[in-house]
Amino acid sequence: MQREEIKTFSNCSQDLKTITMDPSNQKHFTAVDYVIFAILLAASMGIGLYYALSGGRQRTTQEFLLADRSMHCLPVSLSLIASFQSAVAIIGVPAEIYTHGTQYWFIGCAYILGLLIPAHVFIPVLYRLRLSSAYQYLELRFSKAVRICGTLTFIFQTVIYMGICVYTPAFALNAVTGFELWGVVLATGLVCTLYTTMGGLKAVIWTDVFQTVVMFAGQLAVIVVGIQQTGGVSEVWRKVWEGNRISGLDLNPDPTERHTFWTLAVGGIFLMLSLYGVNQAQVQRYLSARTEKEAVRSCYMVFPSLQLALALSCVMGLVMFARYCGEDHSDKLGTSSRDAMVIYFVMDMLQGLPGLPGLFVACLFSAALSTISSAFNSLATVTMEDLIKPHFPAMTEARATLLSKALAMSYGLLCLAMAYLTHLMGDSVLQVALKIFGMVGGPILGVFCLGMFFPWANSTGAVAGLGAGLAAAFWVGIGSIVARSSSTRLLPPDCRAILLSHNTTTAIQTALSNVTLSPPSGLKRLYSLSYMWYSAFNCFAVILVGLIISFLTGPMKEEDVTPGTVYPLLGKLLFFLPERLKKKLCCVTPLGQTLSPQQRQPAQHKESNGLALLQDDGPSQEEMGCFLPDTHTPFVEHETAV
Repeated sequence: MQREEIKTFSNCSQDLKTITMDPSNQKHFTAVDYVIFAILLAASMGIGLYYALSGGRQRTTQEFLLADRSMHCLPVSLSLIASFQSAVAIIGVPAEIYTHGTQYWFIGCAYILGLLIPAHVFIPVLYRLRLSSAYQYLELRFSKAVRICGTLTFIFQTVIYMGICVYTPAFALNAVTGFELWGVVLATGLVCTLYTTMGGLKAVIWTDVFQTVVMFAGQLAVIVVGIQQTGGVSEVWRKVWEGNRISGLDLNPDPTERHTFWTLAVGGIFLMLSLYGVNQAQVQRYLSARTEKEAVRSCYMVFPSLQLALALSCVMGLVMFARYCGEDHSDKLGTSSRDAMVIYFVMDMLQGLPGLPGLFVACLFSAALSTISSAFNSLATVTMEDLIKPHFPAMTEARATLLSKALAMSYGLLCLAMAYLTHLMGDSVLQVALKIFGMVGGPILGVFCLGMFFPWANSTGAVAGLGAGLAAAFWVGIGSIVARSSSTRLLPPDCRAILLSHNTTTAIQTALSNVTLSPPSGLKRLYSLSYMWYSAFNCFAVILVGLIISFLTGPMKEEDVTPGTVYPLLGKLLFFLPERLKKKLCCVTPLGQTLSPQQRQPAQHKESNGLALLQDDGPSQEEMGCFLPDTHTPFVEHETAV
């Protein structure tokens, strides 16, 4: 009896399984729903066409890849959210809350530093260098080898994630509504590929704005209808409280605990930095802003919107729990898959309301479209700027733009192939690939931190650090998948335990306490590290190995560091030391150096090699050395008209 109860509880944490759903339980779209869904795809295509045929008509790489550096902060900030808020998050967060309670909500605390640090550290450095690709920074600071390693790592990470972003909503939707799986995947992938290829970054940003609004509207509709059908706010609260879904502040410092305040609020900061600080998809949006102030402002504006998105997803999970409290739907779904459960809940709530199921599905696919369109555009940018232009410096602007469009389309088709591979490899690949996404972001963040904060780090140290960081990431990540060691504390799948007799409840609690796993030791303890710490662990691994190798092979001399590539973090942290001692510790960075006459020369090929950053109309290096948040240098307000 007790074993059966425990088995029931553990079913909640199963991975996505193939759903053999009884057709009579499937929820079907009405004509209105199909029309709303079609309008979303048509509007996205229309925005792409508009930017393909207006303005500069996407004839230059500057316009196609960086929107002519003419964007204002509002569209940029909404685009930053849309890129981050993928369909995986819209389905995954409510499922997480439904299964494990509201502990995950504490990740909102990580958003504060996770956006402040990029706004005042990463954006000033990268924007002032006039880059097209974030990885150009790595060549300026270290060498071409480091740049290529960083670019290839990013491409690998993004291509895998793209396949999941397309496949996840299509699979879940097919499971519950019987929507044709590959029809959905092809429609999503092709529409997205076309508007990204035709309209460039301007189209991507403005479709992101439109899709963000649709996303919020869809989630809001589900929550309002869900609360109404469950019996009001007080009834929802009573059920989630009885079902033990309201989590307190868990201050357990154990890094192997899946979700605690520390893993989410501190580990989450590094995850946010790898996303909002150095990820090409986000950096490209900062660089498309009209001025540096607009870029910083857009980063600030992301914060309330991200908190709103997180709150909507969490509330949706709670309403979903309250709606099905005491009911078991695994027989209807053919599985206890949490992801399919979210879609089932949405279709169940909105079934009698024509148009609303279509709105939520449009919301889901908006999230998918915005994420993968950002990926196509950023992949086209890094491939062009980091792998092709350096080898063909004499390439004409028209040919470079055409090639950028071809690259965006090629990556779109590759994304469809990845979605198919995701399907072939079995559903557990979803968890594996999401872990890989977390594992690869940390080492990239580590290389950027090594370059920006440690003036003595050299190229050999950077390559060795990145290699060591990736090796550590895959070792721990794959080890955790093989060992399957997770210290997740399972909650009852519903609030029936509350409704049972006192004796049965006591028996279940005793049984659960008996099966509490003993804490893992040795390597198994390392493998059971919470996935929220992956970014921090891998980032520090890169910095540590990078610094050791740099000192062993001879640290970089101050005069060899490219001006403007180091942020004076150590100098600011050690402000109490005398100037002479700070200089000896190499904390006085070369940001204040004056340029030689050769460096002052404008570059011959402004668009050819991506390194035309020190132009004669730019700021002096004295101005670039000022990194105060409220700086009023002429460069901050400098418009980059092409």
